[in-house]
Amino acid sequence: MSGYYLLDDAKRFLHATLSNQIARVSPTLYARLTKQTGRGFAPESVEQAADYFQTCFKDYFETLGVPEHEIKRYLNGKQLLEYGPGDVPGVALLMIAHGAERVTCVDRFALVSMTQKNADILLDLLWHLDNSARARAAECFRQPGNPFSGFNPERIRYLIQPDGLSELEGEVDIVLSRAVLEHVNDLDATFDDMARALKTDGILLHQVDLKSHGLHRRNPLDFLTWPPALWSWMHSHKGVPNRWRVDRYRDAMQRNGFEALLLKPTDVVDASVVSEVRPHLAGPFKSLSDADLSWLGFWLVGRKTDSGGHGT
Repeated sequence: MSGYYLLDDAKRFLHATLSNQIARVSPTLYARLTKQTGRGFAPESVEQAADYFQTCFKDYFETLGVPEHEIKRYLNGKQLLEYGPGDVPGVALLMIAHGAERVTCVDRFALVSMTQKNADILLDLLWHLDNSARARAAECFRQPGNPFSGFNPERIRYLIQPDGLSELEGEVDIVLSRAVLEHVNDLDATFDDMARALKTDGILLHQVDLKSHGLHRRNPLDFLTWPPALWSWMHSHKGVPNRWRVDRYRDAMQRNGFEALLLKPTDVVDASVVSEVRPHLAGPFKSLSDADLSWLGFWLVGRKTDSGGHGT
């Protein structure tokens, strides 16, 4: 709270606190009322949603530096863990199609639903694959090629966990997510979960979105002015941004035995934006460098070392 928006902030606090209690009592109801998909709130067609998943898939391998013709060999036989797949596990289906053995999807909210639209999204992905990849993707369903038959747990395993943690032990080769880690309530516990789930030399692959998700007023960083206690009252059960900046991700990686292979910003603000908001920052953000505050998103790639985590 900066002092410039006292009346507006009071209204925001009351409204957000009420909706947070709805989310606490009934997460499923809250997700339904807010029409959450895991891909934002803008209306989308079947084709747009399918294109989104194709883009996510391509971005992952471009970030890893794996050429398109090497993807199948890279994924062959691998076990993956995806945090926050949303209502359609489109990325998981594409990973299976291109050689992965199984993808475990874990989410805090029961967003997955096989509506006609979601089935059509999966079928659109299916029919844009070549024959061999399509045959593998069809195995993601209990009745091959039929989304309404449900997911085949040997290919796509979907877990709903209130804390968003997989609780897997030493069985995963790659952990990935897109615009998810900024929503977790306990970042350290999530990195510990990754360390437990991954095999030695396993890979972290995350795109993190540090923007306000519409919760700032004027300055894109002014949502960092709310004291932590008030922010928790307003948002702790809703999956909105936890507000942690890139420094916390560096620390969490190091504490849990990960070697950072890539930490690359995807968006930054001008120095003037940081200068304007700095006098009003809440306690946890006051000591951050201008450079760390300027990051609005980044790619993170890491490797689990021999000394890290609790898996095998």
